[in-house]
Amino acid sequence: MEGKQVLLTGGTGGLGLGVAPAVVKRGAKVTIPYRNQGSLERLKEALSPSEFQSIRFVNADVGDENAIAQLVKDMGRVDVLIHLVGGFSMGNIVDYSYDAWKQDFQLNLETTFLTCKHSLRSMMENGYGRIVTIGSKGAVQPMGGLASYCASKSGVVALTQAIAEEVKDYDNITANCVLPSIIDTPTNREAMGSDKAHEWVKPQSIAEAVCYLASEAAKDVRGATIPVYGQL
Repeated sequence: MEGKQVLLTGGTGGLGLGVAPAVVKRGAKVTIPYRNQGSLERLKEALSPSEFQSIRFVNADVGDENAIAQLVKDMGRVDVLIHLVGGFSMGNIVDYSYDAWKQDFQLNLETTFLTCKHSLRSMMENGYGRIVTIGSKGAVQPMGGLASYCASKSGVVALTQAIAEEVKDYDNITANCVLPSIIDTPTNREAMGSDKAHEWVKPQSIAEAVCYLASEAAKDVRGATIPVYGQL
């Protein structure tokens, strides 16, 4: 990824703490949109001062199409999109509110659509691109109590594979999806306890899969779903 323009969404989140350093260390020119100043400080601790200074941070809402369009325009071009934004909440269907359902789809699927749409346009104009999205083990093995999360992440997988099909005639544009199981992040430890955290997949492991798919070496990997499950 040396010299590539990388749009890394969710780079200041729990998974981003593993992915952002890996991308920066590969020589990419990284742009990270963010909403919370505190999250920047957390990422700063995971990077050297020079690495942190090399990242371009933009205060932008990835759920706002106008903001995403402007972000991509300001970058000049997007060679690589790594979309990490996502989240989950738990609840049985009969008790789950429609508002919560819509919020899950907005966070997991709609942000993926918007960032992919505008990044892909840039990639097609320039003849090069790597799109890497984050699905979930739950997208292919749904679990009770996580219906909205599993359904929205299934949408992410389908969207990514549809993009791969749409760009199959482009020699150097790909789209692929990584499927983690439970990720060992502070947020997940707080929500689910840490008794079995040793079985969860580490952000750094996911980062290695993401960086491979984002690299020039993955030219012939298209529409793949890569499981990174840890011990689960």
